[in-house]
Parts: sequence; structure tokens; C-alpha cells
Amino acid sequence: METMSLEVRLFAVARELADCERLSINLPADSTVADLREQLLEQVPGLAPLAQQLVFAVDEQYTSDDTVLQPGVDVACIPPVSGG
Repeated sequence: METMSLEVRLFAVARELADCERLSINLPADSTVADLREQLLEQVPGLAPLAQQLVFAVDEQYTSDDTVLQPGVDVACIPPVSGG
């Protein structure tokens, strides 16, 4: 089975919980954003409370869970934003 490795940039509280700015995630070829979310939560269990609120951007475009990922894309994980 072919696999791909993606660099995922983390922002705000996601970065704090993971204690890093980037994570390398290995996935089977033709994986979706939903697969990426699942693998990210396995690597960083502390993100579980935010799991359904995390938004992903692929090549600077917000995307849905059914988006198929390609090798070499730029992926960002963006947690919910609060402020005032």
C-alpha cells in the first residue's frame, strides 16, 4: 500500500497542546481530511476535546472532511478561535 507523509502546521491552542509547531503525519495514499484528523488525534490525544471543532486548510483553502489529500500539500490545523 502506498503511503504519504504530510507536514501539518498547528496554530494557537493546538500548537500548545501538541507542544510543537509542526507534526509529520503518515497516511495511506488517497486519505481524506477525516483520516488526517483521526491520525492527528492518535498522535496528540490532548486534542481530543477539540476534535470536531478543528478546521483544516489545504493549500490555504478551508476544506471539508471528505477532501482527498495529495502528497506535498500544505496542511494547517486551526482550532476554534475565541477572543474579544
